[in-house]
Amino acid sequence: MFSFFKPKKVKADLSFIGVDMHSHLLPNLDDGLQDINDTVRFIEQLQELGYEKLICTPHTLAEVHPNTPWTILPRLQDVRNELKSKGINFPIDAASEYMTDMSLEERIRNNYPLLTFGKDKKYILIEMSYLAESSNIENVIFELQAKGFQPILAHPERYNFYHGNFEKYQRMKDLGCLMQSNLLSFLGYYGKPVQMTVEKLAKAKLIDLLGTDMHHERHLKALQELAQRPSFYKMIEPLTIQNRALFWDEGKECISSVVPDLALENN
Repeated sequence: MFSFFKPKKVKADLSFIGVDMHSHLLPNLDDGLQDINDTVRFIEQLQELGYEKLICTPHTLAEVHPNTPWTILPRLQDVRNELKSKGINFPIDAASEYMTDMSLEERIRNNYPLLTFGKDKKYILIEMSYLAESSNIENVIFELQAKGFQPILAHPERYNFYHGNFEKYQRMKDLGCLMQSNLLSFLGYYGKPVQMTVEKLAKAKLIDLLGTDMHHERHLKALQELAQRPSFYKMIEPLTIQNRALFWDEGKECISSVVPDLALENN
C-alpha cells in the first residue's frame, strides 16, 4: 500500500565500522573512480559518515583488470600524496579484490606477491563471478590458508547461485572464510533477492565484515541514504562487526603483505 509518510531518518553515523576494507576508489585502475580529485572528494564524504581509515581494493581479474602490486601501490602513493598536499589527515591503504580463477591459483602456488591487509594476519579479499560458482573456490581457500593467508569472501549475498542453497554460506564459514557483506545490499540497491539474502545472513550471524564496495557517485548517495535508516542499525545490531578490531592500527598505514620492490620489472 502506498504511503505518504517517508521513513524516519537518524543522524548518519557509520563510525562503529571504523575501517572500510572494500572499495574501488584508487583512480583509473578498474571500473571504479577514474579521477584523483573524485577520490579525495569521496574520502572526505566517507570521513563525514564516520570512517577513520580506508583500504582500497581494486579488482585483479585476468585480461579485464590485470592489476598487480606494481600498478596498485604507485596509485596508492599518488593518493596519499594528494591527501597530504590538501592537509587531509586520513589513513589509506590498498590491497586487491582477487577473482578466484585459475590465474589466482597459479599465483598462490608460485608465491607471486599478493596484496593483503590487516594488523595481525594476512587478510585477502576474494570474489567470484556473479554468473556461476568458481569451480576452484574451495581449492583457492585451502591453498591461501596453507600459505598463511586469511581469505575473506566478498559480498556473498550477491552470488545468486547460492540463494537457493543457503547451506553453501555455512560451508564457506566452515572452510575458514570470513564473510564481508556490502552495506548497500541492506538498502536493496542490488535487488530484492540480494536484500533478502543479506538479511538472512545477518539473522544467522554469518556476517563478519561490512564494506562499501564503493565504485561511483550512485553508490555514495545510496550509502548516505542507508546511513540514515534506523531499520539498518536495528538489523545489524546483533552482529559482531570486526572491521575495526582487525584493521584499525591507531591510524597507521599497515599493508601486511611483503611489498615487492617497485623498481623491479613487473613480470
